[in-house]
Amino acid sequence: MTNKLKQRKKSDKPAKENDSDGNGSGTICNSETSLDNNVSLASEDAANEKDLKSSDQLENNEKNYQNNGVETLSKKKLMRLKKVPSQDLMSDDDFQPPSAFFNKDVKPPSFQFEIDAAAVIMLVLAVCTRMWRLEEPRSIVFDELHYGKFASMYMRRTFFFDSHPPLGKQLVALAGYISGFDGNSQFDRIGGDYSETVPIRALRAVPAFFGSLLIPTVYYLVIELGFTSRTAMLAGILIIFENAYLTQSRFILMESMLIWFSAFGLLAYLKFRKISSTFSKEWWTWLITCSVSLTCAICVKYSGIFSALLVVGLLISDYWKMISDASLSAVTLLVHLFVRFVAVFIIPTCIYLLVFYIHLNILTKAGPHDNIMTSGFQASLEGGLASITKGQPLEIAHGSQITLRHTHGRACWLHSHPHVYPLRYPDKRGSSHQQQVTCYSFKDVNNWWIVKRPDVPDLVVSDPIDKIKHGDIVQIIHGMTSRPLNSHDVAAPMSPQNQEVSCYVDYNISFPAQDLWKVEILNRDTEGDVWHTIHSHVRFVHTTSGQALKFSGKQLPEWGFNQHEIVTDRLINQDDTIWNVEEHRYTKKADQKERERDMGMAEFVPLQPTKLTFFEKMWELQYKMFTTNSENVQDHIYSSTASDWLFLTRGIAYWVSPHSNAQIHLLGNVVTWYTATFALLLYTSVFVFYLLRRRRQCYDIPEDVWNKFCIAGKVCFVGYLLHFIPYFFVDRTLFLHHYLPAYFFKLLLLVTLIEHISCLVCLVKYSFIQSILRHMFIIGITIWIAIVLYTFRAFVSFCYGTYPLSTQQVLQLRWKDTWDFIIHVP
Repeated sequence: MTNKLKQRKKSDKPAKENDSDGNGSGTICNSETSLDNNVSLASEDAANEKDLKSSDQLENNEKNYQNNGVETLSKKKLMRLKKVPSQDLMSDDDFQPPSAFFNKDVKPPSFQFEIDAAAVIMLVLAVCTRMWRLEEPRSIVFDELHYGKFASMYMRRTFFFDSHPPLGKQLVALAGYISGFDGNSQFDRIGGDYSETVPIRALRAVPAFFGSLLIPTVYYLVIELGFTSRTAMLAGILIIFENAYLTQSRFILMESMLIWFSAFGLLAYLKFRKISSTFSKEWWTWLITCSVSLTCAICVKYSGIFSALLVVGLLISDYWKMISDASLSAVTLLVHLFVRFVAVFIIPTCIYLLVFYIHLNILTKAGPHDNIMTSGFQASLEGGLASITKGQPLEIAHGSQITLRHTHGRACWLHSHPHVYPLRYPDKRGSSHQQQVTCYSFKDVNNWWIVKRPDVPDLVVSDPIDKIKHGDIVQIIHGMTSRPLNSHDVAAPMSPQNQEVSCYVDYNISFPAQDLWKVEILNRDTEGDVWHTIHSHVRFVHTTSGQALKFSGKQLPEWGFNQHEIVTDRLINQDDTIWNVEEHRYTKKADQKERERDMGMAEFVPLQPTKLTFFEKMWELQYKMFTTNSENVQDHIYSSTASDWLFLTRGIAYWVSPHSNAQIHLLGNVVTWYTATFALLLYTSVFVFYLLRRRRQCYDIPEDVWNKFCIAGKVCFVGYLLHFIPYFFVDRTLFLHHYLPAYFFKLLLLVTLIEHISCLVCLVKYSFIQSILRHMFIIGITIWIAIVLYTFRAFVSFCYGTYPLSTQQVLQLRWKDTWDFIIHVP
């Protein structure tokens, strides 16, 4: 209290004593006065104490400001805040000078990190197993033949064709570029030695890096699914010691990148769906990360679309639940829908186009694969067919010598030769016995044809030229035999539902020629009505039958030299009925012999590029990637079927040493493999059992355990089916490595099922029985893990290929009769 308050209390004390000596009325009056005075004093006390506290607080704030080296309050401000006379303020000597930036003490931002020791240890173990002796063997291992060659073509900027997107190959090529690889190396055969100029360790480090990252990713993925860290550790251990993943991660192959991008995209989405603060930085970060990662998986291999479909399914399911939330307005739901549309379509499209933009801008030179592409695409490349327009006439006219290329699908040229169709086919059908017309996949002098007006007798180009336009009727004369392209009402040899195409041979019988064709220019909106070299897409309609000249895609037998069949088809609006002129020159000599000699000496490979836009090249490349991939059906000694993968029926011989039995063989850890297959069947059975019991209102397990069991099914089981079932319907050669993405989800299902069994053991009512079951479960799991590690160690020599095994050792590892290991016979 202040001195003034104390003095007032002392002066009030005698008054109270005098009042007590008076009469009753005076006592009452004095008591009321005393009560009022006490109330007034109490109010003053409270006010003064409040001022004192405020003054003390300001003094403390002032000290804090002074301690920071900054004086932010002037004397006048302090006087107003303290409400005390100015003489009570501190003197000018107590103030410090103003702040000049560096004399201001500000606490810097701090960051806190939590390191998960289990994840770090497993990552180190994964790096050690994947990176150990990575440069051995210094030979081409399995599909390194293709991917190593692709990396070298990136270095030389030479165009190549592959049926899968290029991101994985670009990452490998980037590693080669950083390590100084010039691309001037041969990748000619599996088992061939790498030259000293190939930085094989750098190239193989890319898939090994992603294979190592997969282990901590799966660890956090299992935790995000809601399972325990011990279950996550078990998942990491199983992948570390899975022979198939180890083998696939150590060489220039794509599966480790594909699986990591898929797993990380799924992890990002699980992180995203748990964030309650929508549209926050963290929310946006995980959503965009999910979209980017899954798109990268698709850009490595198209099979990454299955992981994307899994996440899109989860996203739709979550949004469906969001719609039922009455607290969300319609506008909010529409905003969420738009954001998800951007994440599912816009971002992936941009990344996909960017990957191909980089691809097509690097590969600008002609190479061995460009003949798969159309003439226009080839003409846009430097060198080779890229010079097709130099010195070559643009407009087709009467007398033009041309080669006709099948525009879409398989690359081949309209071809004929002096050989005729057999008189009868093996099924007893007769033929026209006319000259064969085929589609030939190689450049040849017999690919030349001459365009002719039916009413003009000679084949020399006139001056001015007689241009061929849309709708004109022409004859197409084979250059080397001078016989016209013809079609009769005779069944084609391999496609009897279609009409045979031939070059007409006059046998002096009542079998007249039917050799008139109507020219239809399909892209005349952009190219005009005049028939142009390369760019005009043309369809030839037989005037007699109204059918279109078509590439059937079927291969002729030996009498047709295994070339492809040409027919006419009533259904004219097909890609296989579209043709374009590739080589073109004007006929200047009337003599047939001289004309044939000129065509035989004609240049098939011109010299100067033409221009195509990125989207034109992109669209054509996409079309070729899908159509060419569908034709890739062939047998292979180590191919397998989808049903073979469940029980590891067949592996793949990747490499074998020419000097010993050291070899690399893709084979999974058979113990883990069979256990995971059994877990798949067990999960299905238990899930059906639970559904039936819950339908009967029997709830055998707690709700949280049931929810975790359902999450495992929604993510792991459905993910497995999405990656596995489609392979039963594809018409192409399959190998064991196609199963590895599906196997990843099956391993996740296995570890989640193990945790579920652990929970069931703990739910046993009787403590004695529960104790026995718990110990049995722990012992069983320990023994099982030990067997997994033993199996990994037994077959690890097939992962590294550095151990010269004896014949007896190889035979001892042949646990199944269907495993075909390679053994050198002494």
